[in-house]
Amino acid sequence: MSTLATEGHQEMRPRSEITARELMRELGSVLRLSEAEAAKLGELPDDGDEDQTMVINMGPQHPSTHGVLRLMLELKGETVLRCKPIIGYLHTGMEKTGEQLTFMQGGTNVTRMDYLSPLNNELVFSMATEKLLGIDGDIPERAVWMRMLLSELNRMSSHLLFMATNGMDLGAVSMMIYGWREREEVLRFFQKVTGLRMNHNFVRPGGLAADLPAGWRDDVLRLLDMLPERLEEYDILMTGQPIWRERLQGVGVITPTEALALGATGPILRSTGVEWDLRRDQPYLRYDDVDFDVVVGTYGDAFDRYAIRLNEIRESMKIVRQILDRMPEGDYRIQDKKVTPPPRARIDESMEALIHHFKIFTEGFRVPEGEVYVAIESPRGEIGCYIASDGSPTPYRMHMRAPSFVNIQCLPHMMRGGLVADAVAVISSVDPVLGEVDR
Repeated sequence: MSTLATEGHQEMRPRSEITARELMRELGSVLRLSEAEAAKLGELPDDGDEDQTMVINMGPQHPSTHGVLRLMLELKGETVLRCKPIIGYLHTGMEKTGEQLTFMQGGTNVTRMDYLSPLNNELVFSMATEKLLGIDGDIPERAVWMRMLLSELNRMSSHLLFMATNGMDLGAVSMMIYGWREREEVLRFFQKVTGLRMNHNFVRPGGLAADLPAGWRDDVLRLLDMLPERLEEYDILMTGQPIWRERLQGVGVITPTEALALGATGPILRSTGVEWDLRRDQPYLRYDDVDFDVVVGTYGDAFDRYAIRLNEIRESMKIVRQILDRMPEGDYRIQDKKVTPPPRARIDESMEALIHHFKIFTEGFRVPEGEVYVAIESPRGEIGCYIASDGSPTPYRMHMRAPSFVNIQCLPHMMRGGLVADAVAVISSVDPVLGEVDR
């Protein structure tokens, strides 16, 4: 392998070159194994002849790695003995960029991390900023319920794309067309509300950028009426299909102990039977006022992860119907001149309003010194935003706890002992977004 193409310590080395301690780090440290147990885990099945194994790269230009993910696989025949994910090919530097942008501008940056769930990225950043400002308890009720509406619709659009790509990865090619078709309907609604299909910068500190447009309720109801029949078609096409079950059941198994030790959240953790959902267990917005079920699996395999996401779309629809019934009237953002620009009409009438508008969008607003961590449930698990403020209009330090980054470290445990043909199914079941892995 050319030294120009290597990624240093991230790369997998041949067994003849690694020590028991390195093997423990690669295979056993998260499970609190001793060196002897880790070395035993790393032994080759049957005989220990290294000439019978080979190390191959899967990615980073592979269409089914869901972005520029590179996996180094050690194979014996078609059996995966070891797997090592290698990341960093996107080089986005979004956390460092976030420290150069004002809190007002920050939403344009974080929304591009998990680009399949941009509104949840904006939400967690805005909630962290509001907590630092001390206005988290003053957000108008309408803004809170609007945020819930957009968050759940975004969860639905993300899971619909998972249905599409997961089907494509496993040979159900028509599923790509169907999943994309349904997601388009949700994105069309987002475009009507925010002006953009993706990367909206719509959820902002203090509330939202604008109110819901006329006719929004009918648009949402049209979505909710259209989806149940389509989801039943997915069940016919995939859930009960023998080939589909054969490809997913018992593949990429992870235990509750492994999932918890690795810090996995979202559908991966819930597939092992652990009922953990921040919307219910650490409620934010008004999730404690709506009724929904936390969907869990039993076996921790790729089929459970697929079935959980399919049923989470149904649970999100249930939440959205309750939001429609309970959406209050009122303001869509806080009326605090420190963080809220003046209404557009005032700018034409008042020089003070024009100056205020100009200063908020150029200089931003100052945030008191302190640090905060806020976490919410994104479609991929716990997304958290840590911000340290030094009292200036820009964060002193920003760090995102990205679920895709944490969940990818489950891949070696899921793939070990499986077939190379199942590698694509396992990656797909993790549903990673490399934009937030390499943020």
